[in-house]
Amino acid sequence: MAKNMQPIVKRCRALGISPAVMGYTGKSKSESNRNPGPQRRGKKSEYALQLAEKQKVKFVYGILEKQFHMYYEKAARMPGKTGENLLVLVERRLDNVVFRMGFAKTRREARQLVSHSHFTVNGKKVNIPSYLVKAGDVIAVKEASRSTARFKAMTGEDAPRVLLPEWMERNQNTLQGTVTRLPVRTDVDMPIEEHLIVELYSK
Repeated sequence: MAKNMQPIVKRCRALGISPAVMGYTGKSKSESNRNPGPQRRGKKSEYALQLAEKQKVKFVYGILEKQFHMYYEKAARMPGKTGENLLVLVERRLDNVVFRMGFAKTRREARQLVSHSHFTVNGKKVNIPSYLVKAGDVIAVKEASRSTARFKAMTGEDAPRVLLPEWMERNQNTLQGTVTRLPVRTDVDMPIEEHLIVELYSK
């Protein structure tokens, strides 16, 4: 499986997004008053703006070009706005859901945990990070994985609090959550101008 190993903070700065979107809460060594980072250059071309929006979504969700284009083609065949459909599709990925439910600190970590078969969907093992969840799906840590220190720390009084999106539920003291409905555009909590991605692919 191909991996995107780009440095998180540096790439976030280049794309104009907050590292918090990636689940990263640390501080880059290069962030200081003496070195505030690269300054904005001249006005970007229309193509550069369109490409930047596509790269932003690909980086946040950890998707490579071939798969991202497949998502776009599927979104274009769906009823409604193609750009919104595209964002909803990537939001439905199992690795993203695992991250959103608080079972992993980042999407990268969630992708690895899913690939290593730590999760089930409706009681069946699923190890495909790109698996698209549906409304009503129950995502749970596999029984054999629950005794590990990583997952045991997610239950009990000292378990970290997780701010869940409105389209899912998870009891604080259990290692499972439910997709109560499919996400909609307003559930995607990062600044994306998806119409620019559609314009890029429409050329």
